[in-house]
Amino acid sequence: MSEKIKGHQLERGAYVYVRQSTPYQVRNHLESKELQYALAGRAEQLGFCKVVVIDEDLGRSGAGTQERPGFGRLLASVCQGLAGAVFALEASRLARNNRDWHHLVDLCALTETLLIDSDGVYDPRQLNDRLVLGLKGTMSEFELGLLRQRAREAFEQKVRRGFALWEVPVGFIRTEEGQIEMTPDRQVQQAIRSVFQKFHQLGSARQATIWFREEQIPVPKTKPGTAGQEVVWGMPSSGRIRQMLNNPCYAGAFAYGKTAARTRIEDG
Repeated sequence: MSEKIKGHQLERGAYVYVRQSTPYQVRNHLESKELQYALAGRAEQLGFCKVVVIDEDLGRSGAGTQERPGFGRLLASVCQGLAGAVFALEASRLARNNRDWHHLVDLCALTETLLIDSDGVYDPRQLNDRLVLGLKGTMSEFELGLLRQRAREAFEQKVRRGFALWEVPVGFIRTEEGQIEMTPDRQVQQAIRSVFQKFHQLGSARQATIWFREEQIPVPKTKPGTAGQEVVWGMPSSGRIRQMLNNPCYAGAFAYGKTAARTRIEDG
């Protein structure tokens, strides 16, 4: 047993924090999950009589953009002096941003709580251990940023080649080579052409919609199915007609960057 683990810390108990970033990882990365749950056995080997496993954050990112009830429960337990040690497989499981990581380290230092991972036992009150913990947190945040940067660069490369269209609109199909071609279904082709013809003839999307509904002529659209995108037919709405008229794909063009996500703080 490590000399850093004292008797009063063994009396408090060990808190094992288990986290994976996405539901896909929870379902498919089973070895990682088992390794994290196995930390409970290591805590018992080190002499902790009480072991608490916190796994409410399975499927939640540690980047700080999602609320993590499990991490909040962990912080509360550390503040109340209930935790003698916090166990995690690695620093990235506890936090992927320096704000959450250093907050946890500060609280552990105040309450004499140890941080234990697969590499060793760390006492945040000791200067050298504090330095190592700070580096671990920084590397964890940097690693996530690097992965995001690489993914973004790869995506922008696809954009420059015109391959970044997730779902092709009705009337088009994607080939095995990734190209976009017109569907071989002549009925769908004619229906799409008729929408644009009626728009040019009548002069507005609303009038085109009224004509299709009065004549009881259905318009195709796609929906997810067992074999991918399936074509279904139905009476068009004005919104559906406008969506088709505004889609640059029907003009043989690829458009990117028309919308963007922005974050702002309101009322604190």
